[in-house]
Amino acid sequence: MSAVAEPRTLTYSEAVREAMAQAMAADDRVFLLGEDVGTYGGAFGVSGDLVHRFGTERVRDTPISELGIVGAAVGAGLAGMRPIVEIQFSDFTAQAMDQIANQAAKIHFMLGGAATVPMVLRAPGGSGTGAAAQHSQSLEAWFAHVPGLQVVMPSTAADAKGLLLSAIDDPNPVIVLEHKLLYKQSGPVPEEPVRVRLGETAVRRTGTDVTIVATGVMVSRALEAAERLAADGVSASVLDPRTLRPLDDQTIVDSVAATGRALLVQEAPKTGGFMSEIAARIVESPAFGRLQAPVSRLCGLDVPIPYAPQLEQAAVPQVDDIVTKAAELVRRW
Repeated sequence: MSAVAEPRTLTYSEAVREAMAQAMAADDRVFLLGEDVGTYGGAFGVSGDLVHRFGTERVRDTPISELGIVGAAVGAGLAGMRPIVEIQFSDFTAQAMDQIANQAAKIHFMLGGAATVPMVLRAPGGSGTGAAAQHSQSLEAWFAHVPGLQVVMPSTAADAKGLLLSAIDDPNPVIVLEHKLLYKQSGPVPEEPVRVRLGETAVRRTGTDVTIVATGVMVSRALEAAERLAADGVSASVLDPRTLRPLDDQTIVDSVAATGRALLVQEAPKTGGFMSEIAARIVESPAFGRLQAPVSRLCGLDVPIPYAPQLEQAAVPQVDDIVTKAAELVRRW
């Protein structure tokens, strides 16, 4: 009897690199551009050896100009290429927002469908690395607010690969936000170029007392919190939207209708955060009539991310915070 093969494990960053390599091998139009993505291998080492495998024409180091990098990618997409942009920190997309929000997002609509911009923009975000206020933000709500952009937040290595492959295939501009703390986390990843469809919420855990919706690094924290809650008699579902645009809100609504409670967890500051949108969709849905408690948000503080490690940790939700908030939501209501 032959032995059953163990699932193959990759880190999140290796999964991203494999997705890019497989897409580049399958389609000569796919290329990567950004600061230090070539010989240096990327600011976080994600592009690795791609320049040695595909050459400097397809793994292109750029000047330090986010506006120029994204503008070049928009033009390349219009010309029939499929560019992947790497921005070293998602915070630096502020330098390129005109190209992202006013060009890439709107050209297809403004030209009546006569042109497309099949551009993927990858950007690491989030706190936890001591990179301070200008390098640690969670900016997904910026992009999700812009019609014409699709927004992806993978929380596992498998989704980092599968969602990126789908994003590269898509004829529309897609923003892929990769949390820096996830790059070294490992998980099973198919060797084949398996796509994960955009717009499908993942049910990471099923429970009966409360639905926890989380994004990015908060998904693993929510799952750890759910384990601790279970030991204390609280049964929690954990849902991971994976893509904010398009958003599969029906899966979320169905879960909240079943549990009667919703705890929405994000790293980004509470004011204007994307979880406000999810909260609104829940209360506008039939699930509202099934709620046993008010919809609750657990978010980062409305402060710039501090440099000091203790303050940085205090500024965003941790596992203990999720446990406390979920238990209170169940026991108070």
